Amino acid sequence: MISQRIPSVLAAAAFTVLAVAACTSQVGGQANPSSAVSTTDTSSTAPSSSDPDNPFASLNPCSLLDQALASEGFPAAIPTVADAKESCAANKPRAGDVSPVDVALSLQPGRGYKNNVSNPSQASEGKVHERAAVEVREPRQSPGQCGIWLEVKPSSRAFVLVTSGSDTANACKLVEGFSEKIEPLLPKN
Repeated sequence: MISQRIPSVLAAAAFTVLAVAACTSQVGGQANPSSAVSTTDTSSTAPSSSDPDNPFASLNPCSLLDQALASEGFPAAIPTVADAKESCAANKPRAGDVSPVDVALSLQPGRGYKNNVSNPSQASEGKVHERAAVEVREPRQSPGQCGIWLEVKPSSRAFVLVTSGSDTANACKLVEGFSEKIEPLLPKN
């Protein structure tokens, strides 16, 4: 299950596509790999930490999300209500017959990318570019959601979540794509 620090707002917020290529093993259940996983409100404050093991200490999740979504037609990302220092979300409203899309990014120091993976029966390991990752279909058992946890050392992770109506396959396709854009913006392992 997702850490309690991930607010329910993130569960409702859709995360952009993460690409996790070459799923290689399952995580705590039957693997259900996606086909192509590879991998702002800029006025909000970056996570503050005097912890030298926090790779996100100088990063702003809203700025990172805005950079990744720059050409996707999303408004500026805003901090989430429950976890404003670590998490931001952006929402693209319904356009005609296209479902709304919510994308969220949470920078989580001190939590490994495999820790507390929700819905393990729908989780599969892989990589986004060369970074280890876990993709989970319907992380909160909610149709239309897909999430990817990206490894950021030491023992930290970035979580990208996409919600796209009730279409889980589309949410996973989107989260894979957005994850490919977010991954290069993260601290190097």
